[in-house]
Amino acid sequence: MEEGNEQVQERIKKRDRLREEHIDPYGNAFAVTRKAADIIREFETVGKDELESENIECTVAGRIISLRNFGKTAFAHIQDGTGRIQLYFSKDVITGSQGIFKNLDIGDIVGVSGKLFRTKTNELTVQISTLTMLCKSLRPLPEKWHGLKDIETRCRQRYVDLIVNPHVKDLFSKRSKLIKTIRNFFDDRGFIEVETPMMHQIPGGAAARPFKTHHNALGLDLFLRIAPELYLKRLLVGGYEQVYEINKNFRNEGISAKHNPEFTMLEFYISYKDYNFLMDFTEELIPHLCQEINGGLHVPFGEDAGDNAGEVIDFTPPWPRMSMMDAMDKQGVPRDVFKDIEKAREFADTNKIDIEKKAGHGKILDEIFSKKVEPKLVQPVFITDYPVELSPLAKRKKEDPELAERFELFIGGREIANAFSELNDPADQMSRFLEQVEARKAGDEEASYMDEDFVRALEYGMPPAAGEGIGIDRLLMILTNTASIRDVILFPQLRPEH
Repeated sequence: MEEGNEQVQERIKKRDRLREEHIDPYGNAFAVTRKAADIIREFETVGKDELESENIECTVAGRIISLRNFGKTAFAHIQDGTGRIQLYFSKDVITGSQGIFKNLDIGDIVGVSGKLFRTKTNELTVQISTLTMLCKSLRPLPEKWHGLKDIETRCRQRYVDLIVNPHVKDLFSKRSKLIKTIRNFFDDRGFIEVETPMMHQIPGGAAARPFKTHHNALGLDLFLRIAPELYLKRLLVGGYEQVYEINKNFRNEGISAKHNPEFTMLEFYISYKDYNFLMDFTEELIPHLCQEINGGLHVPFGEDAGDNAGEVIDFTPPWPRMSMMDAMDKQGVPRDVFKDIEKAREFADTNKIDIEKKAGHGKILDEIFSKKVEPKLVQPVFITDYPVELSPLAKRKKEDPELAERFELFIGGREIANAFSELNDPADQMSRFLEQVEARKAGDEEASYMDEDFVRALEYGMPPAAGEGIGIDRLLMILTNTASIRDVILFPQLRPEH
């Protein structure tokens, strides 16, 4: 830390010396004519002699990431938003820009103009004719950043992570492309993108603990949304037949490699369809996204995944479809656990699975499933037919009213999507809301609240419909073989630094 402070103090002195020589250490706008990657791409096949004869001039700007001073000459690399390119400082430039050059450090942002040439090692280089200081960096970049394994440090100082780790910037470029591709996919299929409120008077649409806030002017407690579902279904009532929203949701729960309290969801609804249609639709959507992001349908999975080791996830459809009961049976959970709450509680106790004393049968099954089955679901698989207790907004199966027409998509041992045929019977919906209210009174903080306005909307009539939510953060983790959700969120929530 003392060494770091000394380096900072030395850089502050250089900043002050620039000012003493009437050089602004924090320059104004700079007219860039070419980006680094464009230069490399355009002239990668142009030879040394041809470059010299054509006398190609360019103006670039970026951050100095390496600097080698040989006294009368110097070389550097600058990095802009597209890549990096080498710079060459001749004796004349060093002499003519002495005020700037002698105060340069790695990390400074500069603008340069000059002509392109190739060095003896054939590297494409800008021979500088003018040098402009654009921003003096007061903190040195960490020399061993590439070797850091502390994900919290990298996330807390994401700005540094992006500077020194090109693969991190590439990952977030993929995130941007993923969201753009999702929009194009839905727009091309006649869906309308909508925006629904992020502050709710009644939190609903998911089983989760909400964040609470207060609106002073209204004198009203509000909740950050846990899901947009009930508002999107109100739009189906209003006559929209295909809607989607890419939205931020907030859940006041734990932080882990799979959970961040603020996360991004894709949620969409389509009238006159059911959950079977959505399984086919999802088998079209996600492989399309994988192809666009990765150029293929096979993605390495796990820390040891690589060219010669580790598991590979195959996104090629069709994907298996298996009931929740069959999936549990396949992993050695007796089938009577699914039918008898006491058997389920006994199995959980025997296998040291923590269950709340007042948990219902569905909750117990969900905990058993998450511990015994979910980690084994690496290849894409649809798990169907969940207990109605776990699905208060889903339509019942006609052949078994205790089960819901619902599926969850699992990939890489994680839930990626949740979908169901939407419940549009207002009386049944009211009954389930009342059950959730009783569960909340009994201590279940994730149980749904009563939403009488939503029931009123259903009383006007909502067409048969199917809806689905896909976690964009988790999907990107799978598509990029990333271990922690914090690595795919630019600024994840962290504990205070001090």
